[in-house]
Amino acid sequence: MDADRSVEDLAEECARSALGRGLWVVAAESLTSGQIAAALGKAPDAADWFAGSIVAYSNETKYRVLGVDRGPVITAATARQMAIGALDLTGADIAIAVTGAGGPGPEEGQPAGTVYLACGTRKAGVDVTELHLDGEPGDVVRQTVTSALTGLLREMPAT
Repeated sequence: MDADRSVEDLAEECARSALGRGLWVVAAESLTSGQIAAALGKAPDAADWFAGSIVAYSNETKYRVLGVDRGPVITAATARQMAIGALDLTGADIAIAVTGAGGPGPEEGQPAGTVYLACGTRKAGVDVTELHLDGEPGDVVRQTVTSALTGLLREMPAT
């Protein structure tokens, strides 16, 4: 995670990278409740590169809208399926997706701070990273947004 850079700086770099490569970006969010979309939507020229975000906080929304398999949702498979579902729904080129246990206690047998971050494309595939973050729920969400934007930036040059 890039703790030295602000979310705004990371989002602006995502904007430059997406615009420079002619990419459409989409997000699928659970744990972050739309905060990735808020960051990307405030970045320069967002209408020219940001397809939007599907905020699927409830499990049922993940199942019905994003095509996630029924069952536990704090998993690497769910994060991957969320990203693929968002790509399919929007026709975007690259997706970032997050699901996790924000806390304060464990969820689905996962300790608080367990986050799955998926990022990728149809062509190159979707990679999932498992994170273990510390702090109160708000801290976990902030760290997840920073990690998601950092992951998106890392993935874009390979696209």
